[in-house]
Amino acid sequence: MSELTSLISEIVPADFTAREECQKHLDHIAKPLGSLGQLETILCRIAGAQGTSEIRTKKKCVIVYCSDNGVVAQGVAQSDHSVTSSIARSLAAGTSSVCVMASSCGADTFPVDVGMIDNVPQVIQHKTANGTRDFTEGPAMTRDQAEKAILTGIEMAAKKARDGYEIIATGEAGIGNTSTSSAMASVLLGLEPEAVTGRGSGLSDAGLERKIAAIKKGIRINKPQAGDAVDVLAKLGGFDIAGMCGTFLGGALTHTPVIIDGVISSVAALCACRICPDVIGYMIPSHKSAEPAAIKIMEELGLTAVLDCGMRLGEGSGAVTLFPVIDMAAAVYNKAAVFEDINVEQYRRLS
Repeated sequence: MSELTSLISEIVPADFTAREECQKHLDHIAKPLGSLGQLETILCRIAGAQGTSEIRTKKKCVIVYCSDNGVVAQGVAQSDHSVTSSIARSLAAGTSSVCVMASSCGADTFPVDVGMIDNVPQVIQHKTANGTRDFTEGPAMTRDQAEKAILTGIEMAAKKARDGYEIIATGEAGIGNTSTSSAMASVLLGLEPEAVTGRGSGLSDAGLERKIAAIKKGIRINKPQAGDAVDVLAKLGGFDIAGMCGTFLGGALTHTPVIIDGVISSVAALCACRICPDVIGYMIPSHKSAEPAAIKIMEELGLTAVLDCGMRLGEGSGAVTLFPVIDMAAAVYNKAAVFEDINVEQYRRLS
């Protein structure tokens, strides 16, 4: 039994009783039943993940996996790997967009080199390889490399849980990763590449055509097995996707809720659920990505993203945007008056 298989066998479903108890308390707060909408769903998901209705939301972080993708050689992106390195340096300095956003709401950012071409010593070092291979010429990585990067994500989530972090957000930085994520989504969802491929950071019509053509070629050459998510990841994915996939698995192992960001994070979430379906109970959706694959993945997972800001920044920024929303919802949960406090009979559900 591999280390990954052994760890996956330890994952159990989220605590349904804790979710029910959380909802009961929400219904006891002096407000119309269900009036916080999806915020109540988020709180209940946190309770289920943590295994208690006494939810903990104070200490939060975002883990940003940095890696490079060989498929960039096919002209599927506007930039090259040097931009990944620049972003990683900015993440390490605490000046990137997601760092500033996280800091503004008291959260921490942890950038990880899980597979960059360049070396940026200021970030956490877990390099699997110096970038993936071009999947139009063969598998992006070996299966062993895919599992190693997944294990890195599990390790990162477990470490942050040991350090007392109560909610983890997923993020990524890597030129070309909307191509890898769209390719994986096409196979995992059984849809044509045209249905799940968008313009990423702003491709022209010609660039979009190259991107779709590269994805089709990669699928044709590598013949990924849709029923084996690790095979799909190894043949078409990126180390950043693998790291985030592992973080979702690690969150489930440590009973720590993990927030899904945009399309790349969504593909990682889908991959984790295909590896271990029980992981779904530990995931929290954040924002509606403009990429078509993300919309279809949310439908596949049965999740509803609560924020619709038109964001496409990456780095985990959409997931971090949910942090203050969670804080406000948790404040109501923990501090708002209940019906007895205002001498009003508790509302009852009529259906």
